[in-house]
Amino acid sequence: MHIQHTAGSQVSTEIHSTFYEPMFKNLRLGAKFGLILLLASACTIVGSGAMLSFVLQQNAEREIASKAGMLMQTMLAIRQYTDLNVEPAILSGQMSDETDFHPERIPSFSATTVFENLRGNEEYRSFFYKEAAPNPTNLRDKADAFEEALVGRFRSETATKEISGFREQPGGEVFYVARPLKVSEPSCLQCHSTPEIAPKSMLNVYGDKNGFGWKLGEIIAIQLISVPVEAVYASAVRSWVLVVSILAGFFVIFAGVITVLLRQTVTLPIVRMAQTAEQVSTGQSSDNFPEDAGDEIGMLGKAFNRMKASLEIAFKMLGEHSR
Repeated sequence: MHIQHTAGSQVSTEIHSTFYEPMFKNLRLGAKFGLILLLASACTIVGSGAMLSFVLQQNAEREIASKAGMLMQTMLAIRQYTDLNVEPAILSGQMSDETDFHPERIPSFSATTVFENLRGNEEYRSFFYKEAAPNPTNLRDKADAFEEALVGRFRSETATKEISGFREQPGGEVFYVARPLKVSEPSCLQCHSTPEIAPKSMLNVYGDKNGFGWKLGEIIAIQLISVPVEAVYASAVRSWVLVVSILAGFFVIFAGVITVLLRQTVTLPIVRMAQTAEQVSTGQSSDNFPEDAGDEIGMLGKAFNRMKASLEIAFKMLGEHSR
């Protein structure tokens, strides 16, 4: 394998030395400057674009997480209102053995319903909300394996208040934000401690197998808000395209200005100097090399003029000696 790699490197070096170097050497000075500027601009745009993409993605994730946190706090407030205000109002006019069950008394039902109404707003249409529980009353809220793992993590890492990341789902990859839900009100245990004390109307709807055995202070579920990855990065992609386009346009203008300046201050003086040197070498011109500039090109012109004067003196002395 080492021998093959060495042979490949030699072939690559030979191709480079027999093709790229002569091609670059045969270019005119202006074309070389333009090519160097083009390569430098391209490398700068690619590097800046990669860094900008990373920063915009991070910002997009933080923005989504911030919105998700705000929505979760809103859903918690709705749950608390339902638990403390709606359920007592319903129970005050309803016997525990009544067959009619009002789902509005369930905090998770109220939160989920309100969130679905909120998704009618264009800004939140791509957001999805779920209260995933390993042992839910309504099997609609049953946690899958991934969500159960999150519940277990919150139970074992009591200091962790939020988990976010990416997960694959049948519809594609999504970005999620999860927070724990714990039994914080004793009133919750009226329905979820044991089937014997639960309202018979609830048992008639959901049965007596699920949603029981909860304990005060126990984490029994998670609030989970998920957003498709495409929706998370849609605004970031638009911003990236806009900024990179502006950056590319700026570099095109910059490269054009630099090319014109180099042509006027470097390329043309060197071309004129080369033309003068060609004429002087054949004895067709007595013009001096331009030395009006105070830069290196002017210094080169002065040196050529001194060399020209020395050659003229030498040729004159040689002529006189031959006579």
